[in-house]
Amino acid sequence: MAGNRRPRKLAAEELFEYAVKCLGARAYSSGDLKSKLQLRAAEPADAERTIERLKGIGYLDDRRFAESYAAARVENDGFGRMRVLNDLRAKRVTGDMAEQAVEQALGNKTEAELIDSFIERRMGSIAAGGPIEDERKLAAAYRKLRRAGFSSGPILAALKRIAARPETLEEPPAEESEEECQ
Repeated sequence: MAGNRRPRKLAAEELFEYAVKCLGARAYSSGDLKSKLQLRAAEPADAERTIERLKGIGYLDDRRFAESYAAARVENDGFGRMRVLNDLRAKRVTGDMAEQAVEQALGNKTEAELIDSFIERRMGSIAAGGPIEDERKLAAAYRKLRRAGFSSGPILAALKRIAARPETLEEPPAEESEEECQ
């Protein structure tokens, strides 16, 4: 079976060429690319040397990757702070660098503005349908906004503005911390 074949292990120069080809297809953080290279390297140390070589010639820059990735997740997908941070951490970007990239991507936008924009762009049926009567729709909207990386307080404030009976929306027992959402 062809699907069970393991890829051929690559010598140092072949590994470098493979890495350049990967970077030509899409951007990687150094942690993600290193993991990919370790699977193909004939010698484990070649993966680290290839990463350092790529950084040295400017082909690999974690700060640039984090900034462009965070900006795309905020601008194109409309995601909130927690979601973008989690996504960057999943891409093996260090905590401080991820934090800075997210802050830069969010700019001066408030979470309320981001939520309203997300509802308008990604949840059009809710935004255009007038006051929402169905509590299940409100609950589904709440869950979707949480998955998009927004915190409970601003989500509830936004949902109260579009709910037919805002007084029925209850505050959660305790604000979820950022760590619980990761």
